[in-house]
Amino acid sequence: MQATMIKRAGLVLALAGAAFLTGCASPPKTLYGWDGYQPQVYQQLKGESPDQQIAEMEKALQTISAKGASVPPGFHAHLGMLYSLTGKSDQMVAQFEDEKKLFPESTAYMDFLLSKVKKGEKI
Repeated sequence: MQATMIKRAGLVLALAGAAFLTGCASPPKTLYGWDGYQPQVYQQLKGESPDQQIAEMEKALQTISAKGASVPPGFHAHLGMLYSLTGKSDQMVAQFEDEKKLFPESTAYMDFLLSKVKKGEKI
């Protein structure tokens, strides 16, 4: 009887260990796809070419979409700011509007930036 209980306890421990290791094998899915976003913010702070950054961010946007992930907060706002630096105001406005749709908490700031553009001020 004791031998049977010891075997059962050993089996339970082995199954628990296997379940634990299996649970650790796969990383949790992140909420947002960060592909290329953080390095591009750094590149802008270093003063690198906005056109190159736009190309990289557009590529990252396609990668994120292909993976079925969501863009992180600020992605469209940053892309819009890059478009403003290159004089592409229509694309800038579209990116700010996308940011507002995806992250309603950014509405006040996006509206502030859009109002500056409408007044002809630099953002």
